[in-house]
Amino acid sequence: MTRLIVGPFNRVEGDLEVTLDIDAGRVTSAHVNAPMYRGFEQILQGKNPHDALVYVPRICGICSVSQSVACARALASLGGIEMPPNGQHVTNVILATENLADHLTHFYLFFMPDFTRPVYAHLPWHAEAVRRFATQTGEQTRAAIAARQRWFTLMGTLAGKWPHTQSIEPGGSTRPIEVAERIRLLAKVREFRGFLERQLFAAPLEQISELATENALWAWHAQNPWGGDFRLFLSMVQDTALARLGSGPGRYLSYGAYPQPQGGFEFGAGVWHANTGALAPLDERGIREDATYAWLSDAAGPRHPVEGITLPDANKAAAYTWNKAPRLAGEVIETGAIARQLAAGHPLIQDVVARYGGTVYTRVLSRLLELARVVPMMERWLQQLQPNQAYCVPTPTFTEGVGVGLSEAARGSLGHWVVASKGRIANYQIVAPTTWNFSPRDAAGMPGALEQALVGAPVQAGETTPVAVQHIVRSFDPCMVCTVH
Repeated sequence: MTRLIVGPFNRVEGDLEVTLDIDAGRVTSAHVNAPMYRGFEQILQGKNPHDALVYVPRICGICSVSQSVACARALASLGGIEMPPNGQHVTNVILATENLADHLTHFYLFFMPDFTRPVYAHLPWHAEAVRRFATQTGEQTRAAIAARQRWFTLMGTLAGKWPHTQSIEPGGSTRPIEVAERIRLLAKVREFRGFLERQLFAAPLEQISELATENALWAWHAQNPWGGDFRLFLSMVQDTALARLGSGPGRYLSYGAYPQPQGGFEFGAGVWHANTGALAPLDERGIREDATYAWLSDAAGPRHPVEGITLPDANKAAAYTWNKAPRLAGEVIETGAIARQLAAGHPLIQDVVARYGGTVYTRVLSRLLELARVVPMMERWLQQLQPNQAYCVPTPTFTEGVGVGLSEAARGSLGHWVVASKGRIANYQIVAPTTWNFSPRDAAGMPGALEQALVGAPVQAGETTPVAVQHIVRSFDPCMVCTVH
């Protein structure tokens, strides 16, 4: 048996290191290390609760809106505030803008460049992959960067700036949208739709959303195997082991994405269990954070975030990461677009997960499907804005109580828990999507989702950054600066 340390990973927000035990060319055990401590949960203690909206977007430079939305929902829960419909629609558009930009960035800049490696030079699509996806020089990489830049101009009108947007409040959005601005916003959304329909999918978004089975997906692919970047990805799936690579724990968490004024979510909430093929209701009271193997105090044992403690213990024996190990009802959980689409009941994702489980193929497929599904939703939300109606209601003074803010970032379920006492924050705890997916072992010795997914990954002779390991890690799309606090 040999040991290989892979890291720090490139194309990752923050620092990541993975220790692999390898035997007979396969990973037999993995330990995932988040080697950076942030301290946000300590910084927030003693602050005015409303000031959290200034601090938490600074957690991350690529998913700052997600942090703002979760914080605003936590404060709304604390103060019993309900957004007006216009505020809800605009908040959803702002969040969706960031989430879809993350999906686009993940596919073109983080995931696809690995297929330009020499290890794939013998496959028929390799030269085309280099032409399209090579870092900095790839034709489609450059096109996606330009499309992303134009896409983010939405934020200028909607929120003033990005990242670290300050327009999101517990009571809605502080930036009302005029009728003429709505027309310009719709034009920008439709420009992005055009990029997706011409370059990524080479098909109408609605056609992609309506694919209901894997058989239908492959029949559509067969019409033009390299037509569009999505079809080329599917061709790569056919020639590699992506469909079976990186199997996760089989339990998928979604807090519910894009709540609607009339109630409910565009993508539902719940826990999908692969062994039953059914969605169970979510009870966030069952969440516990275990710090047994984190460089953090675990003197009080696993705790719900409302009672959570984040105290560094850098010399702790047996610890190997700054990340806690969140568990739901004692179970290891995977979260992300795959969880949202399972909870939403999309038949294609339910079909592929029933066949393969949560793997590199099914995770990336779920993210691409969200690009096709969410853009039409954004068009509808903008059309539903009502002129001369409120976008935001006043925020009261927060004094005492507990607030819970649950949201869905691009990478999965994000939760903020705030405890206020005498007008100040007595406790603030954050559990990010990568906290779930990249968690260490818990007190029972159970590995986290990525640690489980890496077991069995092939490692070829002489590889120091195994391509299979890269595919698995990137299928979860880590954001390590959100992971630890």
